[in-house]
Amino acid sequence: MTRPTAAFAMRDAALLPDLFGDDALARLRAVADVAPDVLTSTAAAAEALGDVDVLVTGWGAPRLDDDLLRRARRLRAVVHAAGSVKPIVTPAVWERGVLVSSAAAANAQPVAEYTLAMVLLAGKRVLEAADVFAAHRSFGGWELPRPMGNHGLTVGVVGASRIGRQVIRLLEPFDVEVLLHDPWVDSRAARALGATAVTLDDLARASDVVTVHAPDLPETYRMIGARQLARMPDAATLVNTARGRLVDTPALTREVVSGRLRAVLDVTDPEPLPAEHPLFDAPGALLTPHVAGSLGNELRRLGDLAVREVELLVAGRPLEHEVRPEHLTRTA
Repeated sequence: MTRPTAAFAMRDAALLPDLFGDDALARLRAVADVAPDVLTSTAAAAEALGDVDVLVTGWGAPRLDDDLLRRARRLRAVVHAAGSVKPIVTPAVWERGVLVSSAAAANAQPVAEYTLAMVLLAGKRVLEAADVFAAHRSFGGWELPRPMGNHGLTVGVVGASRIGRQVIRLLEPFDVEVLLHDPWVDSRAARALGATAVTLDDLARASDVVTVHAPDLPETYRMIGARQLARMPDAATLVNTARGRLVDTPALTREVVSGRLRAVLDVTDPEPLPAEHPLFDAPGALLTPHVAGSLGNELRRLGDLAVREVELLVAGRPLEHEVRPEHLTRTA
């Protein structure tokens, strides 16, 4: 590729320094002419896309529909410095031969790290112990919650997504058994990942902690429903960092409020829950405001990955994180 012109497109120009440090911007400018303005709206994109070869997108980028693409006569690639490309791409992008890349792999790392932390805290029952300690403020006259501890813990991973696979890898050093449910992964492939393939019902029945990493698709809606929750052992924990729609919220609420199950929820359905929702105050629940994904200094990983993809593109080499249309049927 001859030296291209690149432009940024995202909902807010203030995102740019969060995603791209000085070194990353210098690397990008070394291989491409970078348009001075950040395209923050469809109107701005329509005005500028005619001279753009590579569009570096972020959260809130304009949707690349037929009308917008007709103006983008030189566009060769869309490099998304965020997770899912579904909000911005349309079939017309691939029909015109435009390459698409995503930084979802970089965004998977902090989610997997959050999940590991919550799995280990759940096994140790740290949050409940902290509540009991705060209530008594002494070491006498009360007992720690049981069972507790991570030796021999069984962790059920729902979905061998990028994040699910990273979670399995992060669990390797610990004395835990990992079960995996994913209809696209057979027993042999699961063993290669370091897990045992099981049905969803069997995973629920055997796991001390169930962690959800499946994509939000019509067929995964409320895949963790009343039946699966009822099969989970007493005092088991459900961790959800995927999407709230994958879990039957009313059924989970009943189980947690009753005291039988616990839940760590970074996502909910709806999101956020109504202010008066009982999960906010339930002793067995920890709700966090969608913080598992890249935040703060973690955002730089996304920008670095995007710049690397542009460097590969200009060098005539294959993209490392290309997204094809057939991928969208199995990914978020």
